[in-house]
Amino acid sequence: MRMTRRPRWRLFLALFVGFALFAAACGDDDSDEGSDGGGELTPISLQLQWFTQGQFCGYYAGIEQGYYADRGLDLTIIEGGVDIIPQTVVANGDADYAVSFTVRGLASREAEAEITQIAQVFQRAGTRQVSWADSGITTVADWEGKKIGNWGFGNEFEVLAAIRQAGLDPSADVELVQQQFDMVALVNREIDAAQATIYNEYAQMLETVNPDTGELIQPDELHVIDYNDLGVAMLQDALWASTNRLNEEEFRAQTVDFLAASMEGWIYCRDNLEAGVELVLDNAPILGEGHQRWMINEINSLIWPSPDGVGVLDPDLYQQTVDVAVEFEILAGQPDEEATRTDLINEALDQLRGDGLDVTGDSYARIEVEPTPGGE
Repeated sequence: MRMTRRPRWRLFLALFVGFALFAAACGDDDSDEGSDGGGELTPISLQLQWFTQGQFCGYYAGIEQGYYADRGLDLTIIEGGVDIIPQTVVANGDADYAVSFTVRGLASREAEAEITQIAQVFQRAGTRQVSWADSGITTVADWEGKKIGNWGFGNEFEVLAAIRQAGLDPSADVELVQQQFDMVALVNREIDAAQATIYNEYAQMLETVNPDTGELIQPDELHVIDYNDLGVAMLQDALWASTNRLNEEEFRAQTVDFLAASMEGWIYCRDNLEAGVELVLDNAPILGEGHQRWMINEINSLIWPSPDGVGVLDPDLYQQTVDVAVEFEILAGQPDEEATRTDLINEALDQLRGDGLDVTGDSYARIEVEPTPGGE
């Protein structure tokens, strides 16, 4: 159940064995059954937007802890990569669900991909801009005349919105530099500020030896600008499904169960950080234990607390995301009404509340995780 890719022959074998066990247990009143009243689980698939890492802890926890199986579902997780567009995979019918940034899914829908956002997992954005503290950069206005790194590929819009908000012209007052998905250029002082996520690239910075001191870089050696504080942040990890299939009663019911199991997985990762680290490591990630611990801790802080319930879309932050996207012509206009749905996640949360689970995490407090050299 922990494999992220499942060869077809293994799936057939698993179904055959499962059927045989079910048949053998038909007369046993104590036999385990899925939520659909039968012993055979329904295979479903989730397309990630990147490789196995703590960013997706909740889904692995849902498998490991049996939350999907308890609801009659057998989830296969499909890893992503640089050439994978998760929402397109769903639109093409090659996966049932996908994890993708909110605006990326909306842009695909505007380009006629028939997909709908069914949950907003991250309640706040993880994007930051990081500079050396001795650079004198403490505000966006201080970027004037500086080299400002960004990843491009649609990740630069928060940077551009912040520059304009500060009264600067992105094309004249700053030098925008295409940045790799790492912090090497900032470490080497080739750029003055680097784009980062709080759960990945910022951690990479703290896991790196400062060439000037010979010790790991310390937080007080850096200055971090949080786009959430500036009001230009764009919502990120959301869950997507086929718009048309959601109109089918069977798929709709399955989706509610999928969401309930997924959010229960995120509750598990919130309450069991170390166990979350182990289960992610068990699924062969490319990043080390120390980095995964940092990542899950920071991902938790992006999800929790969830005032309206985990996975529920905040309408104000959604509108902020859309407004920034329209301003920079990622979107041509406001999304249509079918672009998002909240009824499914609310039904899923009703299940979890009925089981006595804390779906808001009001008492959640981020813990301190010590960076490790190289994230090991």
